[in-house]
Amino acid sequence: MEFHQGRLLDHLHLRARDLAASKRFYRAILAALGHQPTFETEQAIAFDELYIDQAEAYRSHVHVAFQAIDPDAVRRFYEAGLANGGKDNGEPGERSYHPGYFAAFLLDPDGNNIEAVYHGPTTRSSADVVIRPLGD
Repeated sequence: MEFHQGRLLDHLHLRARDLAASKRFYRAILAALGHQPTFETEQAIAFDELYIDQAEAYRSHVHVAFQAIDPDAVRRFYEAGLANGGKDNGEPGERSYHPGYFAAFLLDPDGNNIEAVYHGPTTRSSADVVIRPLGD
């Protein structure tokens, strides 16, 4: 038995009502699992692919970004979402986050902000992480 991880999610973004309380909570629980913040400012904290910042009234509290293999996959994601109950929250296109960032955003039926992102041509050290439980 083996599991392949690291191919679906690009990042998870949580919007906190009380950022200071969320920072304390996530610092504590993730430290218990051996993780320290990879980035922190007064406005945000990050642990690898998990980002947390202050919620604003008009924004969703959960933002999930899925990895896409190319811009066409981002476009297919967007069209499939619109055809199946999603609402536009940013049509497919280049974003200014970094060169090559191509993404689309949808609100799912519960109002969560769902993204598909292609980061442009990249070289990966591995296609995924392979996990094999001991004894198998």
